[in-house]
Amino acid sequence: MTTSKTIAIIGASGSMGTAISSSLAKTGNYSLLLMSDQTESLPELKSSLEQYHSNTQVHIIDCAKEASWEADIIILATPFQAEKDLAEKIREVATGKIVISIANPLNSTFDGFVTTPDTSAAEELQKLLPNSTVIKAFNTTFAADFAHTVIDGKQVDSFIAGDQETALNTVAELVAGVGFNPIIAGDLKVSRTLENMQLLMIQLGMKYNYNWLAGWKILHN
Repeated sequence: MTTSKTIAIIGASGSMGTAISSSLAKTGNYSLLLMSDQTESLPELKSSLEQYHSNTQVHIIDCAKEASWEADIIILATPFQAEKDLAEKIREVATGKIVISIANPLNSTFDGFVTTPDTSAAEELQKLLPNSTVIKAFNTTFAADFAHTVIDGKQVDSFIAGDQETALNTVAELVAGVGFNPIIAGDLKVSRTLENMQLLMIQLGMKYNYNWLAGWKILHN
């Protein structure tokens, strides 16, 4: 199968970045560009992906701007606090491209956000990247969920929000490819709700010891 799109994962060495990279590599549908400030861990990740997913092309890029320039889709697998600096670096080369925001703008005590109620991490990123299409995705899933997309016999739902239909459908296809059930929840403002959903999930996980393996599921008839 030939690769259809090139995806840059900025922050690939983190737990979410590694999980996303591994899951995308399994599909064999994408060429992956791995970038991280912790470059020493990337060769091992690249080797692992190539060993277990030989159909996937994996490259290490040491510059966020270069990785974004070469990519069709850019995933910022970084904390919210890092997005402003990254946006400044990639703004020009990300023009016209999909940029996926996975961040939840948590405060240090995990009882709220550093953002105000009238915005979200994704909306703030869209302001910084006015010529890109920001899509909210993967923020309602834990890193462990990528290896266990079926929990208690039910496929985990993964929610998506954005303002551009074609981009939403592209990301929904990507989300489905890694094993989640994609649900397009609404426009980018809905990312405020999605970020609050994961804040609640984190708080519940800490209270009931979910061991970072838990997911949302909409049950309906």
